[in-house]
Amino acid sequence: MSEAKPFCISKWEVWEAYKRVKANQGAAGVDEQSIADFERNLKGNLYKIWNRMSSGSYLPPPVRTVKIPLFHPDSYGYRPGKSALDAVGQARQRCWRYDWILDLDIKGFFDNIPQDLLIRAVKKHAKEQWMVLYIERWLKAPVQEEDGQLVPREKGTPQGGVISPLLANLFLHYAFDRWMAKQYPQMPFERYADDAIVHCRTEAEAQGVRAAIAARLKECGLELHPEKTKVVYCKDEDRRSTYPNEKFDFLGYTFRPRRSKNRKGKFFINFSPAVADKAVKAIRVEIRSWDLHLRSDKRIEDLSRMFNPKIRGWLQYYGRYYRSALYPPMRQLDRSLARWAERKYKKLRGHLRRATHWVARISRRDPKLWAHWQMGERRGSMAGAV
Repeated sequence: MSEAKPFCISKWEVWEAYKRVKANQGAAGVDEQSIADFERNLKGNLYKIWNRMSSGSYLPPPVRTVKIPLFHPDSYGYRPGKSALDAVGQARQRCWRYDWILDLDIKGFFDNIPQDLLIRAVKKHAKEQWMVLYIERWLKAPVQEEDGQLVPREKGTPQGGVISPLLANLFLHYAFDRWMAKQYPQMPFERYADDAIVHCRTEAEAQGVRAAIAARLKECGLELHPEKTKVVYCKDEDRRSTYPNEKFDFLGYTFRPRRSKNRKGKFFINFSPAVADKAVKAIRVEIRSWDLHLRSDKRIEDLSRMFNPKIRGWLQYYGRYYRSALYPPMRQLDRSLARWAERKYKKLRGHLRRATHWVARISRRDPKLWAHWQMGERRGSMAGAV
């Protein structure tokens, strides 16, 4: 007769957890075991984990340092049916109605979450005792520094951990969302994980809620970053005062006054989001890392298959609002393609301008070959401006 287990954990649950870890594409832990290594004895390894967890003897290994229920409707992080773009869109609408925003930055958020308060929140929602047991053990697993030294973890949750975002979201649901709903129901906000902004009618209101939020977070063991937390004026055509802060970054977008065109073709100044400079810089760095000019063994169709998924991701996320802000990095991509063509084809060697025109002709003939070429269909080829 098989020995009874103190915790009722099904093998199916362990299998589903494994599939999620694999889908997350995480790096190897301190044991240097990759997904490929683990899968060499997949059945045996999964059984070992299930057996130890259901018997209560499983102890999470040290966590390698990585440097970097019902929720409030204004919370967008890691929730079904909500996304970062939804938060950006809601912020865009509200910035038109509210003159001021408070841009919040929690200092060292993931490293400073009090574990006792976090476990209290977990206990409110965890249906099984074993869930609480293993979450608590995972939180307290020591950290392995780059020199191999093991350091006890007394607070915080690892940023690279699979469930860290969910736990962080749960913590801020109680520390911030519910508190705001009770204390400041008239002030809407958007929060995605620890990235949050609060909309206010006046500067005085924004400064007042800033002080109150700082005090609330201090009660919860956290601290607002004194320099990065700021009050911002949403300046536009109708709001023409001046203020030291007239722009802010939120989820990869920069909100600031921009020249826009209304339905009648008239230009006006609108406070709106577009891809942030940091995001543009990251895109440029990645494009350079592709070294397209060194891939003369590939056809242009091969290159498009290799890199179009990444480009589509950029366009789908950063191109949702003020899409033209993506033109400069996409022109850089076309310049890289021109350098590739110059090296690949003998008739184009030493003739970058001729290679540029060649890329432009290809883009007009087959605009669907590269995802970003379709951005230029209405105004002429993107490649024509390289």
